[in-house]
Amino acid sequence: MTKNDLVICIAKATKCRQADIKRIMQMTLDGIIDVLATDGRIELRNFGVFTVKRRRARKARNPRTGEKVMVPAKNVVTFRQGRLMRDRICNVEPCDGP
Repeated sequence: MTKNDLVICIAKATKCRQADIKRIMQMTLDGIIDVLATDGRIELRNFGVFTVKRRRARKARNPRTGEKVMVPAKNVVTFRQGRLMRDRICNVEPCDGP
């Protein structure tokens, strides 16, 4: 499911315009990004917790050439699911991929 598919589902369920739903959804996602950029953590009750963690620099290997390369340190976003999400998806079959 894409963001646009989700917008369509919400618009049908609420009988609101898709443009309004899309704007609200984008504002929500932008807000999450802003909080992560400033505070490094956002908790959405019953959904989960997003946190920013620092990944160390490391040595890696280019799979095409076999050459060793240095991967610099970087910040990554991690997600830990909330209890409600965990309980609801516990018995769901995983999708096969993209």
